[in-house]
Amino acid sequence: PMAAGVGAFAWASFPTMPTRRVYCSAAHRDGQLFVLGGCGGGGRALGTAEVLDLPAQRWTTLPPLPTPRAGAAALALGKQILVVGGVDAAQSPLASVEVYHVDEGKWEKKAALAQPSMGISAVQRDGAVYALGGMGADTSPQALVRVYEPAKDHWQPLPSMPTPCYGASAFLQGNKIFVLGGRQGKLPITAFEAFDLETRSWTRYPSVPSRRAFAACAMADGVVFSLGGLQQPGPHNFYSRPHFVNTVEMFDPAQGVWRKPSRTIRMKEKRADFVAGCLGGRVVAVGGLGNQSCPLDSVEGFSISLKKWELLPPMPTGRCSCSSCPAPRLLFVIGGVAQGPSGAVEALCLRDVP
Repeated sequence: PMAAGVGAFAWASFPTMPTRRVYCSAAHRDGQLFVLGGCGGGGRALGTAEVLDLPAQRWTTLPPLPTPRAGAAALALGKQILVVGGVDAAQSPLASVEVYHVDEGKWEKKAALAQPSMGISAVQRDGAVYALGGMGADTSPQALVRVYEPAKDHWQPLPSMPTPCYGASAFLQGNKIFVLGGRQGKLPITAFEAFDLETRSWTRYPSVPSRRAFAACAMADGVVFSLGGLQQPGPHNFYSRPHFVNTVEMFDPAQGVWRKPSRTIRMKEKRADFVAGCLGGRVVAVGGLGNQSCPLDSVEGFSISLKKWELLPPMPTGRCSCSSCPAPRLLFVIGGVAQGPSGAVEALCLRDVP
């Protein structure tokens, strides 16, 4: 498929969130963007829940989360928004799971996780939610995998991940959930694994070639990307401190190997702690931190067919540590840090180009 041309991309700016925040959870459903919890200026977890009506460009404050939380997983399931885990106001991981009923406008507590967990990766398929990994109360990474069926309100354990981690990226492709990135403590991990939903078994793939903190991952056309980040000096490295990189590593599951790295496919900008996504047949890299004193506003898109990065329109508000949320023809970039927590909500869009 042809990737969209550079001219097809534009930014839409929405009214700022009533509450500035970072590490919030977002879910898009039927023209509404739900933004839940996160951390405010004091760094404490918030219970604040707000919804942006996209056509009306208007925010509404919802009843607060029964349990204030930051860094939770959030998903839209039918007429419910499910919020799983995260940390509470005392920075302790949560087992609690809550659902917002869109039609009734109220929250309901649901079956809790067997163990408290923050930094869970979650995907949904056929109405079931798969929650992978996380970090527990003892700060050790978890290998736990659990599936939730709303009708039964029950978390069922599944075979554990070969490599425990939290904050990983998870992508659903066919019958497989691919998991990569993530951390154990402060150490970024290079494990790359997939869970087969039919056989309920794990496969290990070749590890991500280089170890980088705050890298971002994306999947486009079935190809997995590991992008940018902050690289620690290696033992034989003349760099004496961590440095930002524009590394691009690509894995094609059909071939089963990471493509040999080449200078030609590096990102234009060295960046870490940025938003990566897929839009218009391109992998996009948005904002983040680089070798500048303030967060980046630059945006670039990689076409798999052209095998090159091209600059896209810059973000209206340069930020790092943003939350993101895909929607049809839109990639929302929510909150984060500009100078302190940000209230900005902007979306990279595909225009209907004649």
